[in-house]
Amino acid sequence: MSCLIAAPTSGSGKTLLSLLLAALARQRGLSLQPFKVGPDYLDPQLLSRVAGRPCRNLDPLLCGPAWVQRCFAWHGSRCDLALVEGVMGLFDGRGPSSEGSSAAVAALLDLPVVLVVEASRQAGSLAALVRGFRDHGPPAVRLAGVVLNKVSSPRHRALLAEALEAIGVPLLGVLPAAEVLDLPSRHLGLVSAAELPDLDERLPHWAALAAEHLDLTQLWPLLAAPPRHDPLAVDPIAWLLGPAPAPRPEPLPLAIASDAAFQFRYPEALELLRALGADPQPWSPLADQPLPKSCRAVVLPGGYPELWAAELAGASRALASLRQAAAHGLPLVAECGGLLVLGRQLADAQGHWHAMAGLLPFSAERGALSLGYRDAIAAADGLLTRAGERCCGHEFHRWQLQRDVAGPVVASRFGLWQLEGWGCSLHEEGWTAPNVHASWLHLHWAGCPEIPRRLVAAAATAAPLPWADAFCSPANPGPSRSVSAGGSW
Repeated sequence: MSCLIAAPTSGSGKTLLSLLLAALARQRGLSLQPFKVGPDYLDPQLLSRVAGRPCRNLDPLLCGPAWVQRCFAWHGSRCDLALVEGVMGLFDGRGPSSEGSSAAVAALLDLPVVLVVEASRQAGSLAALVRGFRDHGPPAVRLAGVVLNKVSSPRHRALLAEALEAIGVPLLGVLPAAEVLDLPSRHLGLVSAAELPDLDERLPHWAALAAEHLDLTQLWPLLAAPPRHDPLAVDPIAWLLGPAPAPRPEPLPLAIASDAAFQFRYPEALELLRALGADPQPWSPLADQPLPKSCRAVVLPGGYPELWAAELAGASRALASLRQAAAHGLPLVAECGGLLVLGRQLADAQGHWHAMAGLLPFSAERGALSLGYRDAIAAADGLLTRAGERCCGHEFHRWQLQRDVAGPVVASRFGLWQLEGWGCSLHEEGWTAPNVHASWLHLHWAGCPEIPRRLVAAAATAAPLPWADAFCSPANPGPSRSVSAGGSW
């Protein structure tokens, strides 16, 4: 029943192997469901594009073990094949523990592990490394075999193969050195799928490399999908929400920022909103689009606004519509990168400052890395939270905030959450108000379904944004410019 592709460390080649197998499956006309362990957004974008279906994140810390099991069983069983790409090193989880790690997910789903090892500077020592990962635990892992990356020559391959044979671990293939396998990266990881213009042209090359260099007689059976008769194979959205809500006379239009600056969202977010009667509509601030007509709420997901700060500062209609929405009392939800647009100023990667919407009292510039799972306790009642509620989220950002109090801002209070995590002492974070929820914290709504419920409920009571008043002022005379910015899903 499928397998989990793991590695000793990040950068070993997990994503490359997953992409090669997905490309080969697609070339062979087989459906493959990709999964990704942990809170990653970038690897799933690539896997989604190559597999032709949304990659699903499996994170027991953010979503709970029951959701992970049901998500895997339901989506995996609806395809011919399935694979799970791990996160970081095999046993890397919350802090120094294996909680939430690839090994923990493999144990939860009873999956064998394929270990990808970057072996460029190893020979016999490979056996010690692989034996350590095979025998380490808890949790115990079932090691199906090893795929080697960066093997320099046939002689090097023979040395490594003998080392694995000595400990009884199968060699399942070698990832060759090839320019077509090079994937660029930046400060948060790989670049997004949309930034690889030749991605579709790479697919046949990836499929050919998989067929030539992987031992498919051993590896391909490990991609078998979970069975359809699995009792856990029920729609996880329906399972999460329970009885279907009463249908609304008309779906509620919600604007979701969706372009190169705002691209970090889980597919379940849209699915949950639709199941609750909302009509999520893509909106591109980069294209200087005004908010959609009759919009009832605005969601600003994470992404890379810091890389597009100058373009966002010049998007006068988009920023004006955000200010109009706040003044009109529409629910505003901003997460991680989306938070940056609500402040006064944003510094780009070169340190140049650019004016943003000016709704919250801070400026943001590059600083120390904030990374890790956070236990969050809601400090007060707000748009999406109630005082004392607990959830688990994840932080991953290099931009930091400088708070200030000058000038008019949307009525809100600092201290949405009390946050705490490994290596991160208890502190206040985020802004909250009856119509504002703005935070660094990434949440997976499958782990906190009351969040989308409350968002849709708040949208249902909000008056639609007046189109003419918001977007046809003398300073704002017409519709948005025509720019392709990825505003679709």
